[in-house]
Amino acid sequence: MMGIPLIVSAFREPAVLCDWDVRRWDLLLRQLRQANMTSSLYELMDARGLLHSIPAQPLRHLNWAAQLSERHRNSVQYEVAAIWRALESTGVQIVLLKGAAYVMAQLPNFAGRIFSDIDILVAKEHIDEVESALMMAGWHSSHHDEYDQRYYRVWMHELPPMTHVKRGTMIDVHHAILPITARLQPDSDKLLRSAVPLAGHAHLFTLANTDMVLHSVVHLFYNGEFEHGFRDLADIHNLLRQFSEQPQFWMQLVPRAVELELTRPLFYVLRYVSLFFQTPIPVEVMQQADVGRPNALLLALMDPLFERALLPHHVSCQDQFSELANFLLYIRGNWLRMPPLLLVRHLFHKAFISKREAVAAKPQ
Repeated sequence: MMGIPLIVSAFREPAVLCDWDVRRWDLLLRQLRQANMTSSLYELMDARGLLHSIPAQPLRHLNWAAQLSERHRNSVQYEVAAIWRALESTGVQIVLLKGAAYVMAQLPNFAGRIFSDIDILVAKEHIDEVESALMMAGWHSSHHDEYDQRYYRVWMHELPPMTHVKRGTMIDVHHAILPITARLQPDSDKLLRSAVPLAGHAHLFTLANTDMVLHSVVHLFYNGEFEHGFRDLADIHNLLRQFSEQPQFWMQLVPRAVELELTRPLFYVLRYVSLFFQTPIPVEVMQQADVGRPNALLLALMDPLFERALLPHHVSCQDQFSELANFLLYIRGNWLRMPPLLLVRHLFHKAFISKREAVAAKPQ
């Protein structure tokens, strides 16, 4: 990895921040804002009893971020309750994904996690019923372009994002964790059958622990966009630390990845979460994960790409090759999600037709 940025040092060992001067804190806060992790650092410092050691100026920034995080958490709980009310009468199993699952399951390592929308997973045969119920409750598709509608409904693993007409909140309704056109097709039925009920909420679930990790892995390494890559990698670090307290977790992780055909992305994530966060992973698990190891030439190419793209996209964390690394991984992400001809068509449409239509739609 390139020289270790301040933000990496801060999350590896928060105690080092006690000796930092205001100048270093200023740069750290810029990196934290870019990574959307200011409130996460507050929660980490608070958990370690280190808030008193922070200089007054940066502490004010962390306090403001913590207050925003608390309001955000309350908003998520309110929004999940509204989604539950909208879908309760359908009787459909609703699985919360990513940030909403972390908040509602009250995972302690995710205090301070900020995100922009709520993601849910439902069985594909219920997708129309769920969409209709959400529309009746005030959510409507935010993508009206004919191409975008076809793109989501025919090729993707989710409906077009839906926005509430009054609150402006967004929900993504998934029926799978990878697009229909992707090379890998983890079985959604297996994920739904293993989902865990959320206490106090009929029909609301979260993914099983191993599946929650693997979904986060897929979201990070098959997305193609790494603007929040460092935060997403931190999520996986936190999940691994949280679930490692359960005796069977490590024994189940790699076999579950084999079952869902996700050994390659799991190999990558264990490799990089160890590199960035020094996450304690049992040696035998790392050895088992080698089942997903790429050949030596490919790994030699991917390491410098991921090591750059996973850092916050702040100028202090980048070098002259970072932009190229992000571009190549963007192409890789789309390549993994679509067959070649469809990929060319999609990129051409987005690069030329959509841009031209957007310009034509602007008032003169």
